[in-house]
Amino acid sequence: MHYRQMGRTGLRVSTICLGAMTFGENATGFMAGVGCDEDTARAIMDRSFDAGVNFIDTADVYGNGLSEEIVGRWMKPRRDRVVLATKGRFTMGTGPNDMGLSRLHIKQAVEASLRRLGTDYIDLYQVHLQDARTPIEETLEALDRLVKEGKILYTGCSNYTGYRLVESLWAADRNRTARYDCLQAQYNLIARDPERELLPACNAFGVGFIAWSPLASGLLSGKYRRDMPAPEGSRLAAWKDTMARLDRDNKWTLVEALAACAAELGTSPATLALAWALAKPGMTSVIIGARTVEQLEANLAADALTVPAAILARLDEASKPEEWGYPYDFIARVDGRW
Repeated sequence: MHYRQMGRTGLRVSTICLGAMTFGENATGFMAGVGCDEDTARAIMDRSFDAGVNFIDTADVYGNGLSEEIVGRWMKPRRDRVVLATKGRFTMGTGPNDMGLSRLHIKQAVEASLRRLGTDYIDLYQVHLQDARTPIEETLEALDRLVKEGKILYTGCSNYTGYRLVESLWAADRNRTARYDCLQAQYNLIARDPERELLPACNAFGVGFIAWSPLASGLLSGKYRRDMPAPEGSRLAAWKDTMARLDRDNKWTLVEALAACAAELGTSPATLALAWALAKPGMTSVIIGARTVEQLEANLAADALTVPAAILARLDEASKPEEWGYPYDFIARVDGRW
Protein backbone atom coordinates (compact mmCIF):
# COMPACT_ATOMS: atom_id res chain seq x y z
CA MET A 1 0.00 0.00 0.00
CA HIS A 2 1.21 3.47 -0.85
CA TYR A 3 0.73 6.54 1.33
CA ARG A 4 0.42 10.23 0.44
CA GLN A 5 0.63 13.49 2.35
CA MET A 6 -2.68 15.11 3.26
CA GLY A 7 -2.31 18.50 1.60
CA ARG A 8 0.38 20.56 3.29
CA THR A 9 0.09 18.68 6.61
CA GLY A 10 2.45 16.00 7.87
CA LEU A 11 -0.34 13.42 7.94
CA ARG A 12 0.16 10.39 5.66
CA VAL A 13 -2.84 8.36 4.56
CA SER A 14 -3.24 5.32 2.34
CA THR A 15 -4.18 5.98 -1.28
CA ILE A 16 -7.15 3.72 -0.65
CA CYS A 17 -9.57 5.00 1.98
CA LEU A 18 -12.17 2.56 3.26
CA GLY A 19 -15.63 4.14 3.19
CA ALA A 20 -17.99 2.92 5.89
CA MET A 21 -21.24 4.21 4.40
CA THR A 22 -22.55 0.67 3.80
CA PHE A 23 -21.80 -0.61 7.31
CA GLY A 24 -24.94 -1.57 9.16
CA GLU A 25 -27.51 -4.08 7.97
CA ASN A 26 -30.26 -2.32 9.93
CA ALA A 27 -29.37 1.14 8.74
CA THR A 28 -32.18 3.61 8.32
CA GLY A 29 -32.49 6.60 6.02
CA PHE A 30 -30.93 6.66 2.57
CA MET A 31 -28.78 3.57 3.27
CA ALA A 32 -31.73 1.37 4.20
CA GLY A 33 -31.57 -1.94 2.37
CA VAL A 34 -28.08 -1.52 0.89
CA GLY A 35 -25.89 -2.08 3.94
CA CYS A 36 -23.99 -5.10 5.20
CA ASP A 37 -24.15 -6.69 8.64
CA GLU A 38 -21.56 -6.00 11.33
CA ASP A 39 -19.71 -9.30 10.90
CA THR A 40 -19.21 -8.57 7.20
CA ALA A 41 -18.18 -4.99 7.96
CA ARG A 42 -15.58 -6.26 10.43
CA ALA A 43 -14.24 -8.73 7.86
CA ILE A 44 -13.95 -5.89 5.32
CA MET A 45 -12.13 -3.69 7.83
CA ASP A 46 -9.83 -6.57 8.84
CA ARG A 47 -8.87 -7.28 5.23
CA SER A 48 -8.32 -3.60 4.47
CA PHE A 49 -6.17 -3.13 7.56
CA ASP A 50 -4.10 -6.20 6.70
CA ALA A 51 -3.58 -4.78 3.18
CA GLY A 52 -2.15 -1.56 4.65
CA VAL A 53 -5.20 0.69 4.54
CA ASN A 54 -4.85 3.08 7.49
CA PHE A 55 -7.66 5.48 6.51
CA ILE A 56 -11.36 4.94 7.30
CA ASP A 57 -14.11 7.44 6.47
CA THR A 58 -17.57 7.49 7.99
CA ALA A 59 -20.20 10.10 8.95
CA ASP A 60 -22.81 10.62 11.65
CA VAL A 61 -25.62 10.44 9.10
CA TYR A 62 -24.61 6.98 7.79
CA GLY A 63 -27.25 4.73 9.25
CA ASN A 64 -28.13 7.48 11.72
CA GLY A 65 -24.96 6.75 13.68
CA LEU A 66 -24.86 2.98 13.18
CA SER A 67 -21.81 3.11 10.91
CA GLU A 68 -19.84 5.10 13.49
CA GLU A 69 -20.75 2.60 16.20
CA ILE A 70 -19.56 -0.35 14.10
CA VAL A 71 -16.31 1.38 13.15
CA GLY A 72 -15.72 2.38 16.77
CA ARG A 73 -16.10 -1.16 18.09
CA TRP A 74 -13.72 -2.55 15.45
CA MET A 75 -11.21 0.27 15.88
CA LYS A 76 -10.85 0.09 19.67
CA PRO A 77 -7.86 -2.33 19.89
CA ARG A 78 -6.00 -0.61 17.01
CA ARG A 79 -6.92 3.03 17.59
CA ASP A 80 -3.39 4.42 17.29
CA ARG A 81 -2.88 2.78 13.88
CA VAL A 82 -6.04 4.10 12.21
CA VAL A 83 -6.58 7.54 10.68
CA LEU A 84 -10.24 8.00 11.54
CA ALA A 85 -12.32 10.42 9.50
CA THR A 86 -15.94 11.30 10.12
CA LYS A 87 -18.31 14.06 9.07
CA GLY A 88 -21.20 16.14 10.35
CA ARG A 89 -23.67 18.69 9.00
CA PHE A 90 -26.85 16.84 8.01
CA THR A 91 -29.99 16.46 10.12
CA MET A 92 -29.53 14.23 13.17
CA GLY A 93 -32.60 15.15 15.17
CA THR A 94 -35.93 16.96 15.14
CA GLY A 95 -34.85 20.31 16.57
CA PRO A 96 -34.15 23.46 14.54
CA ASN A 97 -30.46 23.32 15.49
CA ASP A 98 -29.93 19.62 14.76
CA MET A 99 -28.30 20.35 11.42
CA GLY A 100 -26.00 22.83 9.72
CA LEU A 101 -22.59 24.30 10.50
CA SER A 102 -23.42 26.59 13.39
CA ARG A 103 -21.10 26.66 16.40
CA LEU A 104 -23.84 24.92 18.40
CA HIS A 105 -24.48 22.07 15.98
CA ILE A 106 -20.79 21.40 15.25
CA LYS A 107 -20.08 21.11 18.98
CA GLN A 108 -23.03 18.77 19.51
CA ALA A 109 -22.25 16.70 16.41
CA VAL A 110 -18.61 16.15 17.35
CA GLU A 111 -19.47 15.17 20.92
CA ALA A 112 -22.09 12.70 19.65
CA SER A 113 -19.67 11.20 17.12
CA LEU A 114 -17.01 10.78 19.83
CA ARG A 115 -19.50 8.83 21.96
CA ARG A 116 -20.57 6.56 19.11
CA LEU A 117 -16.99 5.97 18.00
CA GLY A 118 -15.82 5.25 21.54
CA THR A 119 -12.79 7.51 21.23
CA ASP A 120 -11.66 10.78 22.75
CA TYR A 121 -10.40 12.30 19.48
CA ILE A 122 -11.15 12.27 15.75
CA ASP A 123 -8.20 12.41 13.40
CA LEU A 124 -10.01 14.17 10.56
CA TYR A 125 -13.34 15.92 11.05
CA GLN A 126 -15.03 17.08 7.86
CA VAL A 127 -18.05 19.32 7.42
CA HIS A 128 -20.29 17.30 5.14
CA LEU A 129 -21.75 20.09 2.98
CA GLN A 130 -21.38 23.85 2.84
CA ASP A 131 -23.96 25.86 4.74
CA ALA A 132 -24.83 29.23 3.20
CA ARG A 133 -26.92 30.16 6.26
CA THR A 134 -23.91 30.18 8.58
CA PRO A 135 -20.98 32.60 8.26
CA ILE A 136 -17.85 30.68 7.38
CA GLU A 137 -16.02 32.43 10.26
CA GLU A 138 -18.43 30.87 12.76
CA THR A 139 -17.84 27.39 11.36
CA LEU A 140 -14.06 27.76 11.33
CA GLU A 141 -13.98 29.21 14.85
CA ALA A 142 -16.02 26.23 16.11
CA LEU A 143 -13.62 23.79 14.47
CA ASP A 144 -10.60 25.73 15.73
CA ARG A 145 -11.91 25.49 19.30
CA LEU A 146 -12.31 21.71 18.96
CA VAL A 147 -8.75 21.44 17.61
CA LYS A 148 -7.47 23.39 20.61
CA GLU A 149 -9.43 21.06 22.91
CA GLY A 150 -7.76 18.06 21.25
CA LYS A 151 -11.04 16.55 20.15
CA ILE A 152 -10.16 16.79 16.46
CA LEU A 153 -6.68 16.88 14.93
CA TYR A 154 -7.31 17.91 11.31
CA THR A 155 -10.27 19.56 9.62
CA GLY A 156 -11.70 19.17 6.16
CA CYS A 157 -14.75 19.95 4.07
CA SER A 158 -16.90 18.00 1.67
CA ASN A 159 -19.30 19.00 -1.10
CA TYR A 160 -18.03 22.58 -1.30
CA THR A 161 -18.06 24.89 -4.27
CA GLY A 162 -14.79 26.37 -5.44
CA TYR A 163 -15.67 29.86 -4.24
CA ARG A 164 -16.66 28.61 -0.77
CA LEU A 165 -13.47 26.59 -0.41
CA VAL A 166 -11.26 29.56 -1.27
CA GLU A 167 -13.36 31.88 0.90
CA SER A 168 -12.82 29.45 3.78
CA LEU A 169 -9.06 29.33 3.28
CA TRP A 170 -8.94 33.11 3.13
CA ALA A 171 -11.00 33.47 6.31
CA ALA A 172 -8.84 30.96 8.17
CA ASP A 173 -5.69 32.80 7.13
CA ARG A 174 -7.17 36.19 8.03
CA ASN A 175 -8.47 35.11 11.43
CA ARG A 176 -5.67 32.65 12.22
CA THR A 177 -7.99 29.72 12.81
CA ALA A 178 -7.64 26.10 11.72
CA ARG A 179 -7.89 25.75 7.94
CA TYR A 180 -9.37 22.97 5.87
CA ASP A 181 -6.64 20.40 5.27
CA CYS A 182 -8.59 18.46 2.65
CA LEU A 183 -11.62 18.52 0.41
CA GLN A 184 -13.78 15.45 -0.17
CA ALA A 185 -15.72 15.61 -3.43
CA GLN A 186 -17.45 13.34 -5.91
CA TYR A 187 -14.99 12.53 -8.68
CA ASN A 188 -14.91 9.73 -11.24
CA LEU A 189 -14.81 9.10 -14.98
CA ILE A 190 -18.45 10.14 -15.25
CA ALA A 191 -18.33 13.13 -12.88
CA ARG A 192 -15.19 15.11 -13.76
CA ASP A 193 -16.63 18.45 -12.66
CA PRO A 194 -13.97 19.01 -9.92
CA GLU A 195 -11.40 19.52 -12.68
CA ARG A 196 -12.98 22.93 -13.38
CA GLU A 197 -12.32 24.61 -10.02
CA LEU A 198 -11.90 22.25 -7.07
CA LEU A 199 -8.84 20.24 -8.06
CA PRO A 200 -6.97 23.33 -9.33
CA ALA A 201 -7.79 25.19 -6.11
CA CYS A 202 -6.62 22.28 -3.95
CA ASN A 203 -3.37 22.05 -5.90
CA ALA A 204 -2.81 25.80 -5.72
CA PHE A 205 -3.42 26.13 -1.98
CA GLY A 206 -2.03 22.86 -0.63
CA VAL A 207 -5.34 21.18 0.21
CA GLY A 208 -5.61 17.41 0.00
CA PHE A 209 -8.23 15.96 -2.34
CA ILE A 210 -10.25 12.84 -1.49
CA ALA A 211 -12.55 11.37 -4.14
CA TRP A 212 -15.87 9.94 -3.06
CA SER A 213 -17.91 7.68 -5.35
CA PRO A 214 -14.91 6.98 -7.61
CA LEU A 215 -16.94 4.13 -9.16
CA ALA A 216 -20.02 6.31 -9.79
CA SER A 217 -22.27 4.41 -7.36
CA GLY A 218 -20.97 1.17 -8.87
CA LEU A 219 -21.71 1.92 -12.53
CA LEU A 220 -17.96 1.67 -13.28
CA SER A 221 -17.56 -1.60 -11.40
CA GLY A 222 -18.17 -3.78 -14.47
CA LYS A 223 -21.37 -5.46 -13.28
CA TYR A 224 -23.81 -3.18 -15.11
CA ARG A 225 -24.61 -3.50 -18.81
CA ARG A 226 -26.39 -1.39 -21.40
CA ASP A 227 -30.10 -2.24 -21.90
CA MET A 228 -30.06 -4.66 -18.96
CA PRO A 229 -31.66 -4.16 -15.53
CA ALA A 230 -29.39 -3.51 -12.58
CA PRO A 231 -28.38 -6.79 -10.89
CA GLU A 232 -30.71 -7.81 -8.09
CA GLY A 233 -29.41 -6.70 -4.71
CA SER A 234 -27.05 -4.09 -6.17
CA ARG A 235 -27.01 -0.49 -4.96
CA LEU A 236 -28.35 0.88 -8.25
CA ALA A 237 -31.19 -1.64 -8.19
CA ALA A 238 -32.27 0.00 -4.92
CA TRP A 239 -31.39 3.56 -5.93
CA LYS A 240 -33.72 3.78 -8.92
CA ASP A 241 -33.51 7.57 -9.26
CA THR A 242 -29.71 7.41 -9.43
CA MET A 243 -29.89 4.62 -11.99
CA ALA A 244 -32.29 6.68 -14.09
CA ARG A 245 -29.85 9.63 -14.11
CA LEU A 246 -26.95 7.39 -15.12
CA ASP A 247 -28.84 5.46 -17.81
CA ARG A 248 -27.62 7.50 -20.79
CA ASP A 249 -26.01 6.41 -24.05
CA ASN A 250 -22.84 8.44 -23.50
CA LYS A 251 -22.34 6.90 -20.07
CA TRP A 252 -22.76 3.36 -21.39
CA THR A 253 -20.26 4.15 -24.15
CA LEU A 254 -17.80 5.17 -21.43
CA VAL A 255 -18.53 2.02 -19.42
CA GLU A 256 -17.78 -0.06 -22.50
CA ALA A 257 -14.55 1.84 -23.21
CA LEU A 258 -13.46 1.26 -19.61
CA ALA A 259 -14.19 -2.45 -19.89
CA ALA A 260 -12.17 -2.69 -23.12
CA CYS A 261 -9.17 -0.91 -21.57
CA ALA A 262 -9.38 -3.08 -18.46
CA ALA A 263 -9.41 -6.24 -20.60
CA GLU A 264 -6.24 -5.07 -22.38
CA LEU A 265 -4.51 -4.65 -19.02
CA GLY A 266 -5.84 -7.90 -17.61
CA THR A 267 -7.59 -6.16 -14.74
CA SER A 268 -11.14 -5.31 -13.73
CA PRO A 269 -13.03 -2.16 -14.70
CA ALA A 270 -13.31 -1.23 -11.02
CA THR A 271 -9.56 -1.50 -10.46
CA LEU A 272 -8.82 0.58 -13.56
CA ALA A 273 -11.39 3.27 -12.75
CA LEU A 274 -9.84 3.74 -9.31
CA ALA A 275 -6.30 3.75 -10.69
CA TRP A 276 -7.31 6.41 -13.24
CA ALA A 277 -8.48 8.67 -10.41
CA LEU A 278 -5.34 8.01 -8.36
CA ALA A 279 -3.20 9.07 -11.32
CA LYS A 280 -4.66 12.60 -11.31
CA PRO A 281 -2.33 15.35 -10.00
CA GLY A 282 -3.21 16.36 -6.48
CA MET A 283 -5.22 13.22 -5.67
CA THR A 284 -4.61 12.14 -2.07
CA SER A 285 -6.91 9.14 -1.69
CA VAL A 286 -10.00 7.52 -3.18
CA ILE A 287 -12.82 6.24 -0.98
CA ILE A 288 -13.92 2.71 -1.74
CA GLY A 289 -17.12 1.18 -0.48
CA ALA A 290 -17.74 -2.55 -0.30
CA ARG A 291 -20.46 -4.79 1.00
CA THR A 292 -18.44 -7.98 0.55
CA VAL A 293 -14.78 -8.92 0.90
CA GLU A 294 -14.85 -10.01 -2.76
CA GLN A 295 -15.81 -6.50 -3.89
CA LEU A 296 -13.06 -5.12 -1.68
CA GLU A 297 -10.29 -7.14 -3.34
CA ALA A 298 -10.75 -5.53 -6.78
CA ASN A 299 -10.71 -2.11 -5.19
CA LEU A 300 -7.55 -2.72 -3.18
CA ALA A 301 -5.74 -3.79 -6.35
CA ALA A 302 -5.93 -0.22 -7.70
CA ASP A 303 -3.09 0.89 -5.43
CA ALA A 304 -0.65 -1.42 -7.20
CA LEU A 305 -1.81 -0.79 -10.78
CA THR A 306 0.38 1.45 -12.91
CA VAL A 307 -1.72 2.55 -15.87
CA PRO A 308 0.12 3.23 -19.14
CA ALA A 309 -0.10 6.82 -20.34
CA ALA A 310 -1.86 5.69 -23.53
CA ILE A 311 -4.65 4.04 -21.54
CA LEU A 312 -5.04 7.10 -19.31
CA ALA A 313 -5.31 9.27 -22.43
CA ARG A 314 -7.98 6.97 -23.93
CA LEU A 315 -10.02 7.12 -20.74
CA ASP A 316 -9.62 10.90 -20.55
CA GLU A 317 -10.91 11.21 -24.09
CA ALA A 318 -13.77 8.74 -23.58
CA SER A 319 -14.92 10.56 -20.43
CA LYS A 320 -14.34 14.13 -21.59
CA PRO A 321 -17.48 16.27 -21.22
CA GLU A 322 -18.85 17.59 -24.50
CA GLU A 323 -18.61 21.07 -23.01
CA TRP A 324 -16.96 22.32 -19.84
CA GLY A 325 -19.06 25.49 -20.02
CA TYR A 326 -18.21 29.17 -19.85
CA PRO A 327 -15.62 30.54 -19.17
CA TYR A 328 -13.62 27.31 -19.40
CA ASP A 329 -14.31 26.54 -23.05
CA PHE A 330 -13.72 30.18 -24.02
CA ILE A 331 -10.38 30.30 -22.18
CA ALA A 332 -9.32 26.97 -23.65
CA ARG A 333 -10.09 28.11 -27.20
CA VAL A 334 -7.93 31.20 -26.71
CA ASP A 335 -5.15 29.86 -24.50
CA GLY A 336 -5.27 26.10 -25.00
CA ARG A 337 -5.98 25.51 -21.28
CA TRP A 338 -7.59 27.16 -18.28
